[in-house]
Amino acid sequence: MSTTVAGILQISLLIAVLAAVHRPFGDYMARVYSSEKHLRGERWIYKLVGADPNSGQRWGIYLRSVLAFSMFSMLVLYGLLRFQDKLPWNLGFAPMKADQAFNTAASFTANTNWQSYSGEQAVGHFVQMAGLTVQNFVSAAVGMAVAVALVRGFIRVRSGEIGNFWVDLVRGTIRILLPIAIIGTIVLVASGTLQNLADPHTVTTLNGGTQTIPGGPVASQEVIKELGTNGGGFYNANSAHPFENPNAFTNLFEIFLILVIPFSLPRTFGTLVGSAKQGYAILAAMFTIWFVAVVLMTWTEMHHNGTALEIAGGATEGKEQRFGVPGSSLFGVSTTMTSTGAVNSFHSSYTGLGGGITLLGMMLGEITPGGVGSGLYGMLVMAILAVFVAGLMVGRTPEYLGKKIGAGEMKIVALYILTVPATILTMTGVAMALPGERASILNSDSPHGLSEVLYAYTSGANNNGSAFAGLNANTEYYNVTIGFAMLIGRFVTIALVLALAGRLAEQRQVPETVGTLKTTKPLFVGTLVGVVVIVTGLTFFPALALGPLAEGLA
Repeated sequence: MSTTVAGILQISLLIAVLAAVHRPFGDYMARVYSSEKHLRGERWIYKLVGADPNSGQRWGIYLRSVLAFSMFSMLVLYGLLRFQDKLPWNLGFAPMKADQAFNTAASFTANTNWQSYSGEQAVGHFVQMAGLTVQNFVSAAVGMAVAVALVRGFIRVRSGEIGNFWVDLVRGTIRILLPIAIIGTIVLVASGTLQNLADPHTVTTLNGGTQTIPGGPVASQEVIKELGTNGGGFYNANSAHPFENPNAFTNLFEIFLILVIPFSLPRTFGTLVGSAKQGYAILAAMFTIWFVAVVLMTWTEMHHNGTALEIAGGATEGKEQRFGVPGSSLFGVSTTMTSTGAVNSFHSSYTGLGGGITLLGMMLGEITPGGVGSGLYGMLVMAILAVFVAGLMVGRTPEYLGKKIGAGEMKIVALYILTVPATILTMTGVAMALPGERASILNSDSPHGLSEVLYAYTSGANNNGSAFAGLNANTEYYNVTIGFAMLIGRFVTIALVLALAGRLAEQRQVPETVGTLKTTKPLFVGTLVGVVVIVTGLTFFPALALGPLAEGLA
């Protein structure tokens, strides 16, 4: 079988499986978040945290709950990292230094999972399980909770209440993430992924030397890092490591885990607002951009000019032969167009244009299909912008799902759209202007060097977490600044989304008229895709032109 045919079959099978689960899984999540019944175990948790599950929250209280829970989570994780040597199963690892512990705690709390350390050389089993894996669950549940809160903003009429954060958090974790993670772990273990609590083994190699082979609870962390679009690897090689991702089947299964919730949430959205077509419109916009990116990435990595690349059959540097160029390209696009950050190949080794596609995937705001929850609420914000632009073109007040989009709503949308790009470009510019920080760049005398720094801050602020490689980010400056970029990209945007949800929930329902824009038609889908691409292009094109585009056209 040729590489091209294998690649087409992989993509076709993945799309078929995602399509098969889209409706039942999306409807199930809608039932989870709309049910009035609480499970017994859930009621125990509500008593433990002192929450009343039957009381609604306005957006300000909902936001304070999100921030309080996230701050507590971050402090606990920071403490685990700083006092690791006092904990069981520490494998003899020293405590993580302060700036790196701050970076790591911010990273896993913000659902970014950026790592400036090697997992198998810095973190013991207890911290992996009680710290990092727990955050993989709850940070993903926070994202889904915020997305559902925004959807309720469209549903609720003159109430101002957008749900209860503690109920949404617990249900997302227990009823959605945990069951799939258990099943997924069994699948990965059966397929060859490692899962144990063994100490590292030292073995003698064929040439008489020694090598230390670390074990650990890999499969259980691997499945939730993909399912929750987290991305932090148990090993430094991440999903390129055979203990995390042994073969072509596990590679495709992990891509499925990355995409299944983001691509199913539009169905949840459509079900909750009472119009499946609204969900399909959002899904169509997400899928269109993702599919085009997969095709372009595969093409540029398999047909790039150059004698060495033609002999090898594609740009194979930095890619696992177990997966080949198509499997690596599919994984690379899926991970950078969600907030996953897991990698099965090294993006710095991609061609110039291929590396640019990974950057662009994050710069779009990771809404195609985006992270767990964050992809949906990010795309809904862009949908509001698209409706507003369309309304200006025909000279009438824009409406979306029966709610008027006025000046107040658009101010929030504008701040949402500007927050992350301003953070990325400012921090990248400052880092490039400082001689000491430029010394961390491997390719400092080429456009590739700019791409390394731009990628790092783009990955951090968009809560992706993947690394371009080449940049030594384990310095005090990069640990602190990327840490703040992750917190800004996560929690400032969440605050704006919840404020928008609150404003929408306070409105009355506006009846649809002949002048109302049909947001379920292909015209709206095309408008939405155009707005996403144009806004990103206007914002980031100069930086992309100096980095990956200059390298790709050289």
